[in-house]
Amino acid sequence: MFNFILFVLLVVINVNAKEPILPIPLENNFNEEKARLGMALFSDPILSKDNSTACISCHNIYEGGADRRIVSLGYANKKGNIQSPTVLNAKYNFKQFWNGRANNLIEQADGPINNPAEHNMDAKTVEDRINKSQIYKENFKKAYGVTYIPYKLVLAAIVEFENALTTPNAKFDKFLRNEIELSPDEKEGYKLFKQYGCVTCHNGVNIGGNSFQKMGTFLEYKSDIRYPDRSKITNNDEHINVFKVPTLRNINLTPPYFHDGSAKTLKEAITKMSRHNLGVKFSDKQADKIILFLKTLDGEKPKILDSK
Repeated sequence: MFNFILFVLLVVINVNAKEPILPIPLENNFNEEKARLGMALFSDPILSKDNSTACISCHNIYEGGADRRIVSLGYANKKGNIQSPTVLNAKYNFKQFWNGRANNLIEQADGPINNPAEHNMDAKTVEDRINKSQIYKENFKKAYGVTYIPYKLVLAAIVEFENALTTPNAKFDKFLRNEIELSPDEKEGYKLFKQYGCVTCHNGVNIGGNSFQKMGTFLEYKSDIRYPDRSKITNNDEHINVFKVPTLRNINLTPPYFHDGSAKTLKEAITKMSRHNLGVKFSDKQADKIILFLKTLDGEKPKILDSK
């Protein structure tokens, strides 16, 4: 606890020395042919055992990249065990999934396909189905130069698409590049965001996604359900209720909030986080200004989603 408080104090002291948030790069290099192939796979329920679930079923890339349901439904309408996070800008996360069990996007893409509650598939069945499709065979031949489509290239194409899902040019990014000014209330919201230590965990290009933190640092966060937290990976009881810090980019578009989907609105999320993880209570006026700042993090729609 002492180390965390010290870290917060150091961040607060230095918030004006250097911006803790970086704009999303305007240049995003990816192979468009492979990415568009991955886009088709991302939306194809052929990757689920009962042809009911596609990646897009739980990650609506046209509405924030997450799921508006508290938990997603997968194979045979089975319920997930945690809220589905956004896939937009996921390339900037240092780990994938709430508990960081995937080290990269390849491992992340593989997880749901093999999960019995999600796609309930296996590599061989995926290969059998994809290789029966003349369209996929033609497109994989053009993109990868193969006549037989191995499972690893199915994952590679999906990841190439996910790498294309960046949302640059948010109002705040333009502000960081000195192209525009924020409104006085938006600026005040950002100032509060830094002064009270929100930026301690939500920083960098993805404004999160680069560390693990305990939910309930100052005030215990109680839940009737045990979610798959970091302790499930480390077998360390100190990591109970520890999760990857979520990105705040496009946060205005991705309710409900938290791993348990318990906060239905940004106001509720800010109120809970200020109490449990900052040890403070924001006034309504302060919370409203922070929300105005958070809304400046809505970025442009990924170019790959434009029809062609």
